[in-house]
Amino acid sequence: MKTERSPFFQIATLSLFSLLVLTTISCSEQTTLKEKFQDDFKIGVTLGAREIIGKDSLGLKLVTEQFDAVTTDNDMKWQRIHPYPGVFNFKIADKFIEYGNENGMYLVGHTLIWHSQTPDWVFQDSLGEPASREDMILRMEDHITTIVTHYKGKIDCWDVVNEAVNDDGTIRENVWYNAIGEDYIQLAFEFARKADPDAYLNYNDYSLARPEKRDGVIKLVKSLQEKGIQVDGIGMQGHYDLEGPDIEAIEASIVAFSKLGVRVNITELDISVLPSPWGRIGADISISKKLREELNPYTEMLPDSIQLELANRYKELFNVFVKHSDKIDRVTFWGVTDKTSWKNNFPMRGRTDYPLLFDRNYQAKPAFDAVMEVVN
Repeated sequence: MKTERSPFFQIATLSLFSLLVLTTISCSEQTTLKEKFQDDFKIGVTLGAREIIGKDSLGLKLVTEQFDAVTTDNDMKWQRIHPYPGVFNFKIADKFIEYGNENGMYLVGHTLIWHSQTPDWVFQDSLGEPASREDMILRMEDHITTIVTHYKGKIDCWDVVNEAVNDDGTIRENVWYNAIGEDYIQLAFEFARKADPDAYLNYNDYSLARPEKRDGVIKLVKSLQEKGIQVDGIGMQGHYDLEGPDIEAIEASIVAFSKLGVRVNITELDISVLPSPWGRIGADISISKKLREELNPYTEMLPDSIQLELANRYKELFNVFVKHSDKIDRVTFWGVTDKTSWKNNFPMRGRTDYPLLFDRNYQAKPAFDAVMEVVN
């Protein structure tokens, strides 16, 4: 016998069906990275001068659509923003701030103190001899104070010191260390904090999944904390490849750093799909055609099988990031598309790499879809 459904039942069923449809549509419309992870962490990307000044309009459009945090890749490094004594070039960095403000972006300044991409004059006296400790401290203070004050209340986060620890966990004896001593790191954080007490201050480094280096950074941050120096975050550079580092090691570092009472930022994220050159690079790499071909196998396009490996690797990483989203403030990609990635020319010019989520035609790759499939 046929059972008649009451009008109320039919309406209730229709309402439930409509709710399910609307929920499905709402989920499917979450088509951007920043929407997908808005409840987990900020999704960032670096901007080069071409994007900042609008020459790469397609790249900038992609940034505006997909990301809610931006970092300068080179234009706030010492050689660009402070090329000569007493001369500061804020032109590109100011446009970076303007773009970020117009689009409601979280702004990251990279980087205040680094041993690389710093002009030679910084470390020399008027005769070209090594500058004294006192002069170096004054130059550091002037540099940090001038830049951070100029952007006070505009830059949300500063990478204060970059790459100060060796892979074995010891402090790198770089030009800053040799000129001032190990306390140059402490001084840099003190000067930055004084210039903008409300800014988020970050220590940034690579290979932090290595246990020895992880322990070295933990020791460094603890020593700063014991001196009353506030470090807000640790930036774990994510220059990874298809083979490593192990996901367990990355996760262990996220957990270990969070136990210091600091936040974790995944910075400089990209995944090289090319064979690792380390261990195979000899003195003749620039003239060895065979070796160049071996290290640059995908000059025209990326095979589907490698696309899949890249997608799986990114999904594996983001599963861990989401798992520990209570510890992570930001995940920042180092570049917008494969076309402009620095990996294309590292460690030798002419290599063609595919390390990011968007290809050379500004289109989303399978890796993008894999990241979007991660369950929050």
